[in-house]
Amino acid sequence: LQAIRLTLGNHLLLDGAELSVTPGDKLALVGRNGSGKSTLLKIAAGQITADDGIRFLQPGVTIRYLPQEPDLTGFKTTLDYVEDGMGEGDQHYRAQYLLEQLGLTGREDTTSLSGGEARRAALARVLAPEPDILLLDEPTNHLDLPAIEWLESEIKSLKSALVIISHDRRFLADLTRATVWLDRGTTRRLNQGFSAFETWRDTVLEEEELTRHKLDRQIVREEHWITYGVTARRKRNVGRLERLAGLRQERKDQRRVTGDVKMTVTEATNTSGAMVVDADEISKSYGDRVIVRDFTTRILRGDRVGVVGANGAGKTTLLKLLTGSLAPDSGKVRLGSNLELATLDQGRKSLDPDTPLKEALTGGGSDTLQINGQPKHVIGYMKDFLFGPEQARTAVGKLSGGERGRLTLARALALPSNFLVLDEPTNDLDLETLDLLQEMLADYPGTVVVVSHDRDFLDRVATSVIVSEGNGVWNEYAGGYSDMVIQRGEGVTARSSAPLKGKPTVEQPAGRNASLSAIAPKAKLSFKDKHALETLPKLIKALEVDIATLQAALADPKLYTRDAVEFDKKSKVLVTKQAEHAKAEEQWLELEIKRETMA
Repeated sequence: LQAIRLTLGNHLLLDGAELSVTPGDKLALVGRNGSGKSTLLKIAAGQITADDGIRFLQPGVTIRYLPQEPDLTGFKTTLDYVEDGMGEGDQHYRAQYLLEQLGLTGREDTTSLSGGEARRAALARVLAPEPDILLLDEPTNHLDLPAIEWLESEIKSLKSALVIISHDRRFLADLTRATVWLDRGTTRRLNQGFSAFETWRDTVLEEEELTRHKLDRQIVREEHWITYGVTARRKRNVGRLERLAGLRQERKDQRRVTGDVKMTVTEATNTSGAMVVDADEISKSYGDRVIVRDFTTRILRGDRVGVVGANGAGKTTLLKLLTGSLAPDSGKVRLGSNLELATLDQGRKSLDPDTPLKEALTGGGSDTLQINGQPKHVIGYMKDFLFGPEQARTAVGKLSGGERGRLTLARALALPSNFLVLDEPTNDLDLETLDLLQEMLADYPGTVVVVSHDRDFLDRVATSVIVSEGNGVWNEYAGGYSDMVIQRGEGVTARSSAPLKGKPTVEQPAGRNASLSAIAPKAKLSFKDKHALETLPKLIKALEVDIATLQAALADPKLYTRDAVEFDKKSKVLVTKQAEHAKAEEQWLELEIKRETMA
C-alpha cells in the first residue's frame, strides 16, 4: 500500500499511510483505538477501496483476512464455512483439525453460534489454507489462555507472512519481528518486533514535542520582530511576513497526538481492614460438575490477585464466591471490615444499549459525579476517557468495542471503593489505555482481584495468581503469570482432558498425498525415472531463479504505470513458471518415494 488516503465523513482517517509485506514478514500493526488500523487492514485485504493511493498485490499470491466480526451467513455448518475458504491444492484435513483444536466439532449450526464460536470458526478458515499472507484483526478476542498459546504455536509453524492487530502485548511480542505504527493518519515502520515498540514510540513523541516547542519559539521571535523591529516600523519586510505565515501554517497543519485517558479511581472514605477475604475449604458444584473443590486462600489489603483458567473453568463463579455474592456449598468465606466493592463485569452486561452515554455515567437526573469527594461535571469526566462532548447523547449501543470498554471502566472507577473486582478489564482497550490502567492499579491503595487472559497484563499487575488445575481444583502461586508458569511447569491447560497441543493424528487425506502413498513398493526405476531424478533438481532450481527474478520485477509498483503490456506479459510468465515448478516438484517427490520403497 502506498500513499493511502481515506476520509470518513469529515474526518481524514488515513493521510498517506503505507504498508509493505514481503515473504517471511511478521508485522505488528499498532495504533490508538480509532486510528484506522482495521480500515488499513481491510484496504490491504481488498475489502474496501481507498480514496487515493496504490494497492499492489503480487500475482499468484494468496491472502486471507480475519475480520473482527465474521459473517457465516449462507453456510449450514462451521465445517462448510471453513472448507469454502480452501482451494483445490489445499490440504482439506486441516479444516477439521483446526476446528477441533479451537474447541469446535465442525457440525455446529452457523445460525446459533455465539460471538466466540463464530470467531474460532473464522480463525480456522483463514489458517487452514496456509496462505502467503495472513491479515489478522484481533485474533485472540474470545479466546482463553490455552487457545491463545496454541494459536501462537500454530502461527509460528506457518510460512505465511503476517500482519497482526492485537491488544495482547505478549502475543505480539512473541510473533512479530517488525512494527508498523499508524499514528494521525500516517505510518512509521520499526524493523524490530513489538517488544521494542513502546520505547521507540516514547522517543518519537518526545522528539516531536521538542520540535513543536522549537517551532513555537521561532513563531514568537518572528512575531516580536514584526511588531517591534526597527525595519518593521519603516517598512514591512514582505519576506519576513511570508515566513511568519508559513510557520503559522506549519504549526496549524501539525496533527497532535490524541489526548490520553486520565484514569482516576475514586477511593473509599474508609480504609478496609488488613484482611479482605478469608476463604476456608470452599466448594461449589452445579449438578455433577464440581466448579470449586476445597479451595483455601487469604487476600490481604493491597494484594493484586490474578485469576486464570480455560473458558468454562469457573473463574466468574470463583469471583462470586470470594466476594460473597454466591454462597459456597461447603466451607466458609469471611469478608473483612469496611469493604466498599466496585466491579467490572466481563460481558459489559450492566450497559443498557439504549441509554445515552451521559446517563450511563451519572445514572440520570444530574450532570455531575463525585470523584474522590469532589464534584466533577460529566462532560469533563467524559473527556478524561477520550469521549467528546458531542457523544453525551450517543446511545451506548452505538459505541465501538473500545469505547464501551472505556465507558465500563469509567463507571467502575467512579464508584467509591477499596476493593476492585475486574472481570476481563483489558478487552478492547488500546495499548496506551492499558498502560494507564496498569499504572492506576499499581497506585491504587486498596485491593484488586482481576480475571484476565492477558499474560503481559498479569505479569505487570498481579502479586499472585490463582489458576484452575482442572476438576474443580484451584491453586495459588506467588508472582505474575510467568512466575506461575515457572513454578507450575506449564501454562493454563484446556478444561477438557485433551489440551490444545500437537499436530493432527489423521489418516492421509485423499488426493495428491494419497496418490503418493499408493505407489507400489515393488516398482522398479526405469532409465527414464533415473534420468529424471538426476535432472529434476537442476530444473527446479532454475525455475526458482526465474520465479524470483519475475517477482522482483513485478514488485516494482511503477512497472504497471510505465509499461502495462510488459507487466501483463511478466505476470503470465510468472504463473506459467510457478505451475511448471509445482509439477516438477511433485514429479520429483513421487520418484523419490518410489526409489525409497525399493531400498
